[in-house]
Amino acid sequence: MLSIKSIGKVTQRYRHLIRYQQIIGIIFKYGFENILDAMNIDHYIESGLKLIHMGVPESVEKVDRLNRNQRIRMALEELGPTFIKMGQVLSSRPDLIPVDLIDELAHLQDKIPSFDFEHVKNIIASEFGRPYDEIFESIEKEPFASASIGQVHRASIRENHRIAIKIQRPAIRKTIEADLEIMHHIASIIERNIEEAAVFRPVKIVEEFAKTLEKELDYTVEAANMERMARQFAGDKAIHIPKTYPDQSSERVLTMEYIQGIKADDIEAIDRSGLDRKRITRLGADFIMKQIFKYGFFHADPHPGNIFILENNRICPVDFGMTGFVDQTTREIFVDLIHSIASDNAKATAGLLCELAEYEDLPDMADLEKGISHFVSLHLSKSLKEIKTAKMLNQFLELCAGHGLRIPPDLFLMMKAFISIEGVARKLDPDFDMIAHAMPYATNAKYMKYSPPRIARDILGIARESFNLLRILPADIKELLRLAKTGKIHISVNIDHIEKMMRTQDQTSNRISFSIIIASLILGSAIVVNSNVPPLMFGVSVIGIVGFIAAAVMGIWLVVAIIKKGRL
Repeated sequence: MLSIKSIGKVTQRYRHLIRYQQIIGIIFKYGFENILDAMNIDHYIESGLKLIHMGVPESVEKVDRLNRNQRIRMALEELGPTFIKMGQVLSSRPDLIPVDLIDELAHLQDKIPSFDFEHVKNIIASEFGRPYDEIFESIEKEPFASASIGQVHRASIRENHRIAIKIQRPAIRKTIEADLEIMHHIASIIERNIEEAAVFRPVKIVEEFAKTLEKELDYTVEAANMERMARQFAGDKAIHIPKTYPDQSSERVLTMEYIQGIKADDIEAIDRSGLDRKRITRLGADFIMKQIFKYGFFHADPHPGNIFILENNRICPVDFGMTGFVDQTTREIFVDLIHSIASDNAKATAGLLCELAEYEDLPDMADLEKGISHFVSLHLSKSLKEIKTAKMLNQFLELCAGHGLRIPPDLFLMMKAFISIEGVARKLDPDFDMIAHAMPYATNAKYMKYSPPRIARDILGIARESFNLLRILPADIKELLRLAKTGKIHISVNIDHIEKMMRTQDQTSNRISFSIIIASLILGSAIVVNSNVPPLMFGVSVIGIVGFIAAAVMGIWLVVAIIKKGRL
């Protein structure tokens, strides 16, 4: 497992000190020293990093001629695999960064320096316990693709059958762990010192990024993702998922079918091949809609470099290192959310949004409904074709964040995948309306939960759970009776304010008793007086007079007690 440790004293560790020096040096080199000033980072990095301030980068003149986006991209490349991967993630996040920066970061996807073939041989031998030439017929020494975590070589097995082998970069796990620890430390400094950035929870972002990288560093996970996707689209002739070879795959080596196609954004090559761009666009849109609305399991990084177009306009996705899953219940709530937004029902939208999102405290619903109404009027007053989905998603996330709501990671990945495919679709067919294409899928998903098979499945599930309950109930009752007989059951009832209730009841009972005694004294005294019971004083029974006085005193006492309590 990748580890992000508590590194308050990280700069005392030599490898982190050297890496910190490299990072700070590169940030200065590409003209982003203002970020360091805002972070007050000198206090944390200690004296070792002050060496960076002593010189001026040799390439400062060359850097000055570059625009900001080029400098960001080049800095990420120079910072190495972990930061390149972060750039790749950002390159498919139009909700977080400008479109012009997305275009620049797209170059990170294909132009990564490769590592030497000697490392390839050593890694294969280490993973399988025998030389590479005993496993594969042949391997091309030069990779045809190189990425931040691994590179891909053409190879052959079993009578020159063409395959592709993805090999993980040597010692990449140690490099990433060190970089993640430093990222985590820097993120914590940013969160404490830059108020504007704290709202984005940079520490949480780094932690989520670490989880993503953990999956991508295990190629068996990617192989399982490919096999699952292949099962989903087994009967769909428009979609081709590359075959995997489990016997020749491991955690650091992934062997799969070699795909020779055209990248989805290579418009000229698609046109030269006589392929139908409009049909490709529709098929690609269908591909993502089925993943989102039908299966819930989806390719979470469908940028143009990960989608190939094959003969007969077939769609072939590659690189399944990043996938997502949204369960059926969440999908149905999400579909209801889409329909409530489309119908401008702010109250229903607010309720559904709270069901989907995570939050510490329930937001002010009236204020949330007002924000939703403004969002709907801002975007849905336009025709579907005019809606800028990336901008709309960005403002939707801002709306959620403003009310303390956080969209779950997989649900956000699903939205991001939709945005990414829409970007590809707009390049292939500028007239294509992605939202209009999605609506029938959303409507069908909404009504599928009322279909007879679904209702029957739900009833069967309820019946199964009820049967299980009935099956174990007699045994549970028998056990309770056994415990009761042996005196091992102790029932403790705790009712709030029970003592106060009991005191009030006692007071009421006492007042009633007092009233009865007073009434008895008055009646008894009256009888005694009328009967002239001796001794007499002035012809009146003394016992009767004493009874009347006692009743009067007790009556005054009772009235005073009631008045003191404030209740008559």
